[in-house]
Amino acid sequence: MKALFYTREFPPYVYGGAGVHVEYLAEELSKLIEVDVRCFGDQDDNRHNLNIKGFPYDNPVFEKADGKLKAVLQTLSTCIHMNADPTDADVVHCHTWYAQFAGILTKLCYGTPLVITTHSLEPLRPWKREQLGRGFDASSWVEKTAIEMADAIIAVSEETKVDVLNYFNVDADKVKVIYNGINLQEYVVTTEADTLDAYGVDKSKPYVLFVGRITRQKGIIHLVNAIKYIDPDTQIVLCAGAPDTPEIAKEMEDSVHEVKKTRQNVIWIDKMVTKKEIIQLYSHADVFCCPSIYEPFGIINIEAMACNTAVVASAVGGIKEVVVPGETGLLIPLEQQKEAPFEPVDPDKFSQDLAKGINTLIQDENLRHKMAVNGRKRVEDYFDWVAIAKQVESLYKSLL
Repeated sequence: MKALFYTREFPPYVYGGAGVHVEYLAEELSKLIEVDVRCFGDQDDNRHNLNIKGFPYDNPVFEKADGKLKAVLQTLSTCIHMNADPTDADVVHCHTWYAQFAGILTKLCYGTPLVITTHSLEPLRPWKREQLGRGFDASSWVEKTAIEMADAIIAVSEETKVDVLNYFNVDADKVKVIYNGINLQEYVVTTEADTLDAYGVDKSKPYVLFVGRITRQKGIIHLVNAIKYIDPDTQIVLCAGAPDTPEIAKEMEDSVHEVKKTRQNVIWIDKMVTKKEIIQLYSHADVFCCPSIYEPFGIINIEAMACNTAVVASAVGGIKEVVVPGETGLLIPLEQQKEAPFEPVDPDKFSQDLAKGINTLIQDENLRHKMAVNGRKRVEDYFDWVAIAKQVESLYKSLL
């Protein structure tokens, strides 16, 4: 059996959880079946059972396009180019809306069964309009078309399955929940700490860590606003880059600048760091914070848990299926607006509650240790890529 992956992100060009997912799933699946990966970029790599080919994203024909529409037009163009090479795959598997148009064409033109993994859903990310303008209508159309014509849909959490059924016209039998996973041999606690030295983190003081893109979805502004309520001796390490828009980039810069007027122990690493660096940061953090306002799964939480770090996270989406409150971390209730953009009803209360959870764990070493041990065990029991790849292979077989 042979599977064809379409994805925007693949190493070395990974900036989010979907890219991490595709990288590890492709690697593990290739131990079971043949896998072709077609991605955005200049990759060209052939390994045993795993063939990777990048397709150009930047096209000079779009140089004069509207700034917000340019990304959408380039994406659709790349998806067409991906289909220029014939395929003999038994199944095509798409990851994020950026690659779904390619899957639509492959199903229509080659008759290949289509699988969609729903890493996130456009109807629940209305802030994307800030980034794409009317292009958000195009991305939403691509996603709706792909999901509703798919032969199978993988939801990364039970709550995501509910969202798929609520927002799209699909048969419930076509939607299967398969969690994200992690490489348990790679994400392990380490004593190495040169990354902390390089970024100026004081190893004698506790710190809370954030890892993620600068986007509304990840809720980072709410964590920055919580800093004034966090114990003064606790360092704040914000590993945050790849802003969605210039506007949110400026909002982040302004917010951090304001905090630093009265507090010196805020460290902002404004780039996407390497795996080695992030594993060190996870390993030495006293608390990991995930303040997302929308999160279908939240792979960063299992990365932290695998590195023996207690988690404070918002009680939304798939996070509630990953973090066990009181056992592997604390879940912070989030009362959200019922209509878009789904921000907290009371943002300051949410920030205060985040800070309260962080302070609770910082002050209780025994509780942190218990959560660290339980977190690692939970990841080992439920989120191992080896088992997840077998579930995906079984799904493929059911379509043939």
